[in-house]
Amino acid sequence: MRKALFPPVIALITLTVLFGTAGCGSGATQASPVRFGSPAGAALHATPPGKRSLVQWPTRPISFEEESRVGGAGENTPIGVTTLHGPKSGFTGKVWVWAPPEYYEKRNAHKGFPVMEALPGAYGFPTNYWIGSDLKLEENLARWSKNGTSLPFIVVMPVLNPNDKQYYDGSDIPGQPKIGTWLSQDVPDLVRQNFRTLKTRDAWAIMGSSSGGFAALKNVLQNPETFKMAIPNGPDIVPDSPLWNGHAKEERENNPEVLARRLIARGGPPVYLAFQDGSQEHTVLPKVRKFIARYGHGPVHTRLQIVPGGTHSAETYVQGLGEGTMRWVSARMQGPTA
Repeated sequence: MRKALFPPVIALITLTVLFGTAGCGSGATQASPVRFGSPAGAALHATPPGKRSLVQWPTRPISFEEESRVGGAGENTPIGVTTLHGPKSGFTGKVWVWAPPEYYEKRNAHKGFPVMEALPGAYGFPTNYWIGSDLKLEENLARWSKNGTSLPFIVVMPVLNPNDKQYYDGSDIPGQPKIGTWLSQDVPDLVRQNFRTLKTRDAWAIMGSSSGGFAALKNVLQNPETFKMAIPNGPDIVPDSPLWNGHAKEERENNPEVLARRLIARGGPPVYLAFQDGSQEHTVLPKVRKFIARYGHGPVHTRLQIVPGGTHSAETYVQGLGEGTMRWVSARMQGPTA
C-alpha cells in the first residue's frame, strides 16, 4: 500500500516548544502561554463526597505555547503546543491541542467535553497538518457545532511517527519507539491532565488519514476501553511497515482484521467505525468495502462516507466530515456534561 500518498502540501513551521511543566517558554521567540485546565484564577475542582459525576477535572495542567488562533466560527480560540515526554511509552514528541469556543463559555464552566485525537497521514513528522493551514479542521468543527451537526470536540493532534524515514503503523513494534502506547495512553493522559473531559469511553474518538487512518482503525479495535469511535480516512487495512520484519506474532497482534474478529467473538464492547473515502480512491475503497462486509456486524458498527470526486487527500476527508460523518459520529457519543 502506498502510504506516501500525502494530503495537502503544508509548509513546515518553526516552533518554539514548551518543555516540562513550567509556565513559560525557553526559546528566543516569546509566545503567549495558554492554559486550558480551568478559568483564570479558579482552583481545580473535585466531585463532592457522595456525588457521582462524569466530569474528569484536570489533574496536572501545564502551560502550552500558543501556536496559532482559529478564526471564523472558532472565535479566535488558541491552538497550543507542547513537547510531551511520554511516561508510559518513553517517546518524546510534539502535541498540539485546541478547545472549541463552547469550552470557554461561563455556562459550560463545570462541564466535561468530548475529545477527538486527530492523526495526519504520511510520516506525520515533525508536524501534524490538522493544526491549521488551508484544511481549517478546527474552524469547521466550530461551525458544525454551532449549527448542530457536531458535538464541540476538544481536538488533540500529536505527531504520528518519530521521524520522516519510516512508518511505525501507530504500534509498539519490537525494538522501536512505542508509538502505539504514545497514541493510546500518553496522549489521552495529557488531555485528561489539562482539560475538563469525561470519565467515559463514549466521549473519546480517534481520527486519521491514510497511515493515520490505519492507526485510528487499529487503536479503537485494540483499545475499546479508551476509544468508542474511529474515523478512518482512506485507511490501510493491515499493517505494512517494513519494521515488522521478523516480528510476525506482534504484527498479527496489531492487525485490524484480527482485532475485529476477536472483538466480535467476545461480544464487545461496541465500537463505531466511520470510514471515509473519495470516490476516486480506486485502490483503497475496495479494501474498505471488503473489511466492512466481513467485520461490520455484532459489536463492530460501521458507516462509509464516499465523497463524490474525492481523492486520497485531507481536503476530501474534511469535506466528508461536513457531509454527514460528524452528524453520525456525534449522535453516538457523549456531549458536554456537567
